[in-house]
Amino acid sequence: QVQLVESGGGLVQAGGSLRLSCAASGSIKRINAMGWYRQAPGKQRELVATITSGGSTNYADSVKGRFTISRDNAKNTVYLQMNSLKPEDTAVYYCKLDMTVLFSKYDYWGQGTQVTVSS
Repeated sequence: QVQLVESGGGLVQAGGSLRLSCAASGSIKRINAMGWYRQAPGKQRELVATITSGGSTNYADSVKGRFTISRDNAKNTVYLQMNSLKPEDTAVYYCKLDMTVLFSKYDYWGQGTQVTVSS
């Protein structure tokens, strides 16, 4: 009933930029937060950035100053502007929706989009 559609991944040279988007659709209730996570081969999935419905943001130390998360609440869409990309940013990026329904919290995940940064 809830779908997250991600787009914007691809191949980019080091120092370049990409803009990821994730649009949530379906039975959307109270959104607590949306965010981006990433997972590189052989590594655990890690938080990249989150943004609450009120606009508060949180970033991993590794992306502070380079990535910017934003949202369009009317469209239930979250964006991740990635600048000054580094090869170590290469990973599958996943969108996550944190939603409350009748006081119960649910996490929804997108399918993931590959970001590859070449040196």
